[in-house]
Amino acid sequence: MPNNLLAQETIPAHEIEYTRDLAARLQAKIIRDNPTGIMRRDAHPKMHGVVKAEFTVTADLPPELRIGIFAEPRTYQAWIRYSNQDGTIQADTARDIRGMAIKLMGVPGDKLLEDQLHEQTQDFIVISTNVFVTKDVEEFDAMIKAMTSNTLAKILFFATHWRVIWNLIKSLKKFANPLQMRYWSTTPYLFGDTAVKYSAIPHVTNADAIPSNPGPDYLRQAMVRQLAQGEAIFDFTVQLQIDPDSMPIEDPGKEWKESASPFRKVATIRIPQQEFDSEAQRVFGENLSFTPWHSLPAHRPLGGINRARKIVYDAISKFRHEYNKVARKEPTSWEI
Repeated sequence: MPNNLLAQETIPAHEIEYTRDLAARLQAKIIRDNPTGIMRRDAHPKMHGVVKAEFTVTADLPPELRIGIFAEPRTYQAWIRYSNQDGTIQADTARDIRGMAIKLMGVPGDKLLEDQLHEQTQDFIVISTNVFVTKDVEEFDAMIKAMTSNTLAKILFFATHWRVIWNLIKSLKKFANPLQMRYWSTTPYLFGDTAVKYSAIPHVTNADAIPSNPGPDYLRQAMVRQLAQGEAIFDFTVQLQIDPDSMPIEDPGKEWKESASPFRKVATIRIPQQEFDSEAQRVFGENLSFTPWHSLPAHRPLGGINRARKIVYDAISKFRHEYNKVARKEPTSWEI
């Protein structure tokens, strides 16, 4: 497959208008959802924990994988935030998508966000399903509009968007421990002459089971228990785009088949034994901002959903921090 057909974006007409509408709807939603107390995220507001981690780039990678931060073997200090996706904070027993947001520190080089050009962080955001719920920004905006409207609007939307229903049903699951789950980026990213999707794959020796009588915060409790006794390990992997038709850039709702292009390890994530459940660390995790656009140009986010994230995540983060009267800043070490 000629390289000039890979990693190519096609921006549809009116995408920016749908993106601005989406940002406004999500800001209105968090204002409704948080009438008292702090202003929380529109998605992933319930945090199981933010933990210290090491991200070690694999030595002796083949040339096609030595891109950006993966060009040389090196260990980065990182923070990782685990969360539930649903905009309403609810018991962990509810079926949901779970999130793993990774922030590397000490990453040299200018970054993509104009107002954070010289920050030393690189974010990777992965979730517990391998496809995004919608195909593009227009469809996602329509879904949010329906879900924040009346019952009839919801019925009309989902009656005409069968793949959205299917992707949503497949993604909503129960899990035993956030440190023992696999995560995917769902959206693609630039990687040399092609694009990749990311996946974090856990090393699990003795898998936890969901408790017979789980409490509302049993996922956090599972993390506390595991990290009190030892470490957690993930392989960080990339899946190379090899065909622009079966592995589209502009439709993250379509799976890139692993049978066609397997995920390949490029780094190891080690979460050392630690205590992380202090109030100070919870506040720190609440105030962190994650976006795939905290990134080197070599790992530029691709596709409409990622283009929308650049605007939406920044707008929500700025609004949330201003409302909460908290400075918005990137961490530089494990010190809180």
